[in-house]
Amino acid sequence: MRYVKRLAILLCAAWCSQPARAVELHLQFGALERMLAEQVFTQDGRRYVHGDKNNKCNFAYLEKPQIQGESGRLRIRARFTGRSALNMLGQCVGLGDAFTVVITATPQYRDGNLVLENLTAVSEGKTGYYIRRVCTALGSSLARDFKYPLAGVAQKLLEDTGAQPGYKRELRRFQVPSMRVTADALVIELDFELTVK
Repeated sequence: MRYVKRLAILLCAAWCSQPARAVELHLQFGALERMLAEQVFTQDGRRYVHGDKNNKCNFAYLEKPQIQGESGRLRIRARFTGRSALNMLGQCVGLGDAFTVVITATPQYRDGNLVLENLTAVSEGKTGYYIRRVCTALGSSLARDFKYPLAGVAQKLLEDTGAQPGYKRELRRFQVPSMRVTADALVIELDFELTVK
């Protein structure tokens, strides 16, 4: 019995002396789609990139996002609907179209947020002057405007005392050393310190 206790103590000491390893968070694409719907596509399942639902002649929105991995990048397929027209006597006169757009981007962690870099947007199967202009504008606006508050969400989840109200938690030193896209998930390496008080 004495030898078993000594062995258990030695194993525990060896395990505890190892440096802490980062945690890998695997966000399956289905979950990522739901997160986008809750955080980004908030206006009746749409993400207005220009105007709003009250302007029937000058608007643009994305809807129904589908996410996949492609060559280490995120591939977001969504439906685009837009119009750039003038209201003349109750009629919209100008350009407009609806088509499927494919957005590819490299996810990165910056300033507490998940952002998209090296973003490109192309039409799937349609072309034309309006479509080319839309894809160029989408590429620059989504790269500039898309930010998912990863550090804030992690802090809220990890510090939540709902399961054990008697123990306060504090998240410190939250970092994302790396991020990669696999065939079925966005894999985020998390490194943090959680203090329980």
